[in-house]
Amino acid sequence: MTSEQRHRLAESILQDAAEAHAQTELHNTAAGGMVVPADVEHRVIAAVLDEVFGLAGLEPLLADPLIENVNINGDRVFVKYADGRRARVAPVVGSDAELVDLIRDLAARSGLEERRFDRGSPIVNFQLPGGERVSAIMAVAARPSVSIRRHRFARATLAELRERGTVDLALENFLASLVRAKRNILVTGGTAIGKTTMLRALASAIPPWERLVTIEDVYELGLGEDPAAHPDVVALQAREPNVEGQGRISLSDLVWQSLRMSPERVIVGEVRGPEVIPLTNVMSMGNDGSMGTLHSSSSRGAFTKLAAYAVQGPERLPVEATNILVANALHFVVHLDKPRGEDGRRVVSSIREVVDAEGSQVVSNEVWRPGPDRRAVPGAPLRTGTAELLVDAGYDPELADRRDGWWAP
Repeated sequence: MTSEQRHRLAESILQDAAEAHAQTELHNTAAGGMVVPADVEHRVIAAVLDEVFGLAGLEPLLADPLIENVNINGDRVFVKYADGRRARVAPVVGSDAELVDLIRDLAARSGLEERRFDRGSPIVNFQLPGGERVSAIMAVAARPSVSIRRHRFARATLAELRERGTVDLALENFLASLVRAKRNILVTGGTAIGKTTMLRALASAIPPWERLVTIEDVYELGLGEDPAAHPDVVALQAREPNVEGQGRISLSDLVWQSLRMSPERVIVGEVRGPEVIPLTNVMSMGNDGSMGTLHSSSSRGAFTKLAAYAVQGPERLPVEATNILVANALHFVVHLDKPRGEDGRRVVSSIREVVDAEGSQVVSNEVWRPGPDRRAVPGAPLRTGTAELLVDAGYDPELADRRDGWWAP
């Protein structure tokens, strides 16, 4: 039987059981029998089906398209909506032990590799069938804690981001030209600011004949799920060690391996450690047009974060050497932020062109700078060589010169 057929059979069995229970109670009304109200009966059946076939108490929350984040601290459950609102909702399980069991079960069923969740491995990250990213922790916290991050836009284009207000017409044209010109791009911003969505949108401007290798800690990008846009994609995922502590495959390992897979572009879902060294090597060895994301509070701060991560690697590169490597590999930093007074919206706030490295500093020009409301407006002029390259790739400088090119409706 297919999963849909099993689901229908289970629902039929439950409805028959509910009807039999109702008939029994009707015959016992004189002895105090009570018929279950129809709405309660419906909720009980739905809860059982969710427990057996779905995500148990998480199912109703993830079925709500307006919910973006779910945070669980034991029996305290909080959700964040797409418009920025936050609310506390009913518990999804009856106890901390049930929460651990639920996450352990979901982790064991996720992806290609089993992800453990016990006192020996108290931290787990995995992807749900719907694409949601789960991060859970136990044993080292007072109570088990779960964070679920949902990407509401599994597929995105720069045109769609313009419709949502993330970019304007001039920025859409500029970013698409960066991708077509095969510039190496790093997308930065805070937590849950939309970096992965921006990475998907940038990738939508990549020609379909190019071979891509994506590298992630947990599958999120899903570029290969659209064979019309990206028919040649190899998606790689890091692997945790087994019970004996063997078999770990890090992001750095995967970045190095990608060099042997004939990629035209390498896309790293999130740079957060020593993989910065192999990634910059990839970018500077002919794989132009590669991309990644990085947690950073500003576009300028990205260079400090990259240097800090490089120090953690086995190469132990000094800041000066790291900055030279970054300056030779990275072309642009695209920074996302929230506009003033709009909690639910994300916008491109700053774009920096990397120019050179001088000692402990990476020299860059902020070609798009934050305006009064943090939305990016034209800043420093592009270097002549860069401008010519982007114009050849379809960039229209007049869009940035005209006032109606700046965040016009």
